[in-house]
Amino acid sequence: MRASFLLILVLAVTASHAAPAVNPELAAVGATPLSRDQFVALLTENLVNHFNLEGELQLELLRAWSAPARVAAQWSVEIAEYPALPAAAMLTRCRLLADSQVVGEYTATLRASLWRDAWAARQPLAANSSFDAALLETRRVDFLRDREALPATVGDHSYLFARSIQANRLLTWRDISRRPLVRKGDLIEVAAIDGQLQIIMRGLAMENGAAGDTVTVRNPESKRNFAAQVIAENRVQIRF
Repeated sequence: MRASFLLILVLAVTASHAAPAVNPELAAVGATPLSRDQFVALLTENLVNHFNLEGELQLELLRAWSAPARVAAQWSVEIAEYPALPAAAMLTRCRLLADSQVVGEYTATLRASLWRDAWAARQPLAANSSFDAALLETRRVDFLRDREALPATVGDHSYLFARSIQANRLLTWRDISRRPLVRKGDLIEVAAIDGQLQIIMRGLAMENGAAGDTVTVRNPESKRNFAAQVIAENRVQIRF
């Protein structure tokens, strides 16, 4: 009997060391504290959606992180005050929600970067030459610092290289322009449309214009100017 009592005592002591007490809140299904990484991920999602950002937004907290003193199955963040614009340094105020209940507020001081592919020249590019992606290469760029960089999603045959560009240089928006379909001084076709009625006449372009642009056109006979929309090479239209 004494041996059995000692055996039970030894097993009880062993069990007490092997299984420490568990916080009842932590035992709830899926309930966890809000980690720093989780908080940053929620902030990132909010800012990407609010500013409709393209690319990979990376955030770094510049203040010490102190997790709320509770756990939850679902954490979320509501931004109470957004920055005016996305920038390399931002400050935002937010509310922390545990299972849809507000449990605290936090002011986040952030260092941010937005990584996207941008165009760079493989070789020298001549002014007024057609945009050709084969002459370019892509580079990973932080668009919050290189704000004028030209995204690699922009550019097709409707663009020109607006100026000479040296090899290996990152392209900017100022380096391209829309290819004009109508050129100043050219006689062009004007389609005047009123419902089902369409009249074709000639006009003198008073300025350059790319597809979709509104340009000034002069009637050669009356010498009067009017506005028309560029729809094709040497062709514009006006609607009544």
